[in-house]
Amino acid sequence: MTDSVRGAARKEEVITYAYILLYIALSSGQIFFNKWVLSSKEFNFPYPLGLTLLHMVFSSVLCFMLTKVFKVMKVEEGMTLEIYATSVIPIGAMFAMTLWLGNTAYLYISVAFAQMLKAIMPVAVFVLGVAAGLEVMSGRMLLIMSLISFGVLVASYGEINISWIGVVYQMGGVVGEALRLIFMEILVKRKGLKLNPISVMYYVSPCSALCLFIPWIFLEKPRIEAHGTWNLQPLVLTLNSLCTFALNLSVFLVISHTSALTIRVAGVVKDWVVVLLSALLFADTKLTIINLFGYGIAIAGVVAYNNHKLKREASRANSKESQLVESIPLNAPSTSND
Repeated sequence: MTDSVRGAARKEEVITYAYILLYIALSSGQIFFNKWVLSSKEFNFPYPLGLTLLHMVFSSVLCFMLTKVFKVMKVEEGMTLEIYATSVIPIGAMFAMTLWLGNTAYLYISVAFAQMLKAIMPVAVFVLGVAAGLEVMSGRMLLIMSLISFGVLVASYGEINISWIGVVYQMGGVVGEALRLIFMEILVKRKGLKLNPISVMYYVSPCSALCLFIPWIFLEKPRIEAHGTWNLQPLVLTLNSLCTFALNLSVFLVISHTSALTIRVAGVVKDWVVVLLSALLFADTKLTIINLFGYGIAIAGVVAYNNHKLKREASRANSKESQLVESIPLNAPSTSND
């Protein structure tokens, strides 16, 4: 290997690690930023629906500017009215539900506990996947799901100041995210449409914004007007929205430079970073040994789930490759010059 090739490989490796660290930093930072904005003891903008709506409107405008005005990014083609109505709208609605309920949970529970409850996500995805015919129940998966569920129960048992309202909101957000992932899988597998994150944001963000705008008019707009808090700091809210958009872009960068395994491993690392840092940053976070023990069990289950999924995806890819080889005629004419 020449020095130039070795240098290029090292440079690519450095760039890849930089993208991973960027994703972990942005994802963790955005969670803390949202908690700070929503907290009555900090920025005091206790309107999770309005904050989420602002994120989606900002994302819609920015995606349009980047793809249609400045044309620095491309929206992949293949979208039809039928696909938009049957797949994109449900994805947008579930995305809106996830962000709304997840942000609302921060008003009642700590960031660390919210993150622990999110560990139940694979269970929700798997159960809904079985119901939709996308997953098959097996003894191995039942054991993994039981391990995750047990870990989350132990972590919840160790929570000192538990708020069941916050738990309900967080679980609602988990169900919304699980449904979004199921609809995304249906979009890719059954509709055959593959979109990069920019294309997904371009199509989904306006739909999510509309789904959020309707309940916002009835639930939060009257409260904002009653408290006379329209004159907030637009710079902070704009920066918060920009960070959300940057987080979505960082996911695209990590996936395009690495693999699904890397983004999942980075997600597990990020979860632990959020849990531990939140104990230092927020006064309402009190971690116990039982908390951490239960969360450790749940994360072990999540790692096993990710490993199982990736092995199955690799097996499917190898199966398709072997089928493609078998379909090539043995007496196919040679293209060599011999």
